[in-house]
Amino acid sequence: MSNELLLLGAGAALAGLVQGISGFAFAMVAMSVWVWGIEPRVAAVMAVFGALLGQVLGLFTVPRGLTPGALWPFLLGAVVGAPLGVWVLPYLDPALFKLVLGLFLALCCPAMLLAHRLPVIRAGGRLADGLVGALGGVMGGIGGFSGVLPSLWCTLRGFDKDLARGIIQNFSLAALSVTMGGYVLSGAVTAEMLPRFAIVAPALVLPSMLGARLYAGLSANAFRRMVLLLLTLAGLAMVAAALPALRGR
Repeated sequence: MSNELLLLGAGAALAGLVQGISGFAFAMVAMSVWVWGIEPRVAAVMAVFGALLGQVLGLFTVPRGLTPGALWPFLLGAVVGAPLGVWVLPYLDPALFKLVLGLFLALCCPAMLLAHRLPVIRAGGRLADGLVGALGGVMGGIGGFSGVLPSLWCTLRGFDKDLARGIIQNFSLAALSVTMGGYVLSGAVTAEMLPRFAIVAPALVLPSMLGARLYAGLSANAFRRMVLLLLTLAGLAMVAAALPALRGR
């Protein structure tokens, strides 16, 4: 097996574990590994595919609360935002994208670790929720990062652990489904990628199921701190991968 396929499988396995625990974050964790050897547009498609498959597995491993009143603004936003993200993807500068996303993770995730010190945001209502959903959809279309902003927003809204996970998982499943459909229709998914799908899918299944079991035994605080620490490290890794390419210009 080539080094590229080994890297692809390792990233999918680690990301599957984290998504199984957290309910999101597959793309962020996978990208932090794949930036070291996977072409960015291939990595984007694999990230969306892996994240979507992980969410489908989650239907059978983690009960997800259905809260239509809280969920529908996020879903409407995703329907608008995801196609926009798919359209933007071919025009992205890969190194700059890695730097911006890495800095976002490295700054955002530690802030979320301290979220208990932040005031609860109650303003904006469903319109604000829909805007966050649209931005999450755009990030999902770019590379499967749909759960980042909704996760932060649910924390800032003061939602409890089960409500937040229900919103994030259901939102991510919808946004990723729209994104994957957009990738297929736009031609971003090619026949050359088929062997890579065959690596990503089996690599993430068992880690995702293990992550779901670990989630059930975690306290709310331990769950939040562990995932955000991993995402902070992922952001730092992406920044470290982007800087040499940008300096060489």
